[in-house]
Amino acid sequence: MDSLQQLRRLYSYDEWANQEVLKAFRSAGNPPQRSLSLMAHVLSAQRLWLERLQQQTQSYPIWPDFSLEQCQSEAEALAPLWRTYVDQTTPQELSEAVSYKNSKGESFTNSVHDILTHVAIHSAYHRGQIAAEMRAAGQVPAYTDFIHGVRQGLVE
Repeated sequence: MDSLQQLRRLYSYDEWANQEVLKAFRSAGNPPQRSLSLMAHVLSAQRLWLERLQQQTQSYPIWPDFSLEQCQSEAEALAPLWRTYVDQTTPQELSEAVSYKNSKGESFTNSVHDILTHVAIHSAYHRGQIAAEMRAAGQVPAYTDFIHGVRQGLVE
């Protein structure tokens, strides 16, 4: 499996895992506010990184105040955008440098491959925090381990 195939799988997993978290929120009825804030951050960061890759202006603050409905809407909008971006990326483009400024205004340059990897890992990290928050509140979090998605045939 080459790097692009692995990235496609990773983004398939990410799309599935985001939806699983949103389903768990709906099942909980009233997820902890911190969990909702973390999910809003995940989605905002995913959009921000896509915008950086495409040299576009930032749409949202890095910590937006999204409702559950806004999170659902953003997740549904982002999934096909990421699918298209990864599908249209060539092996040569993975090593291309992307320059951007972080939220503190500091300038950085990273490869497309490193950015794509970061986005998926960053999202998984925060989904883990969401699970811990939900458990602490006595709620049932989503089971979003990559291997679970693969075993269940939910990740392509």
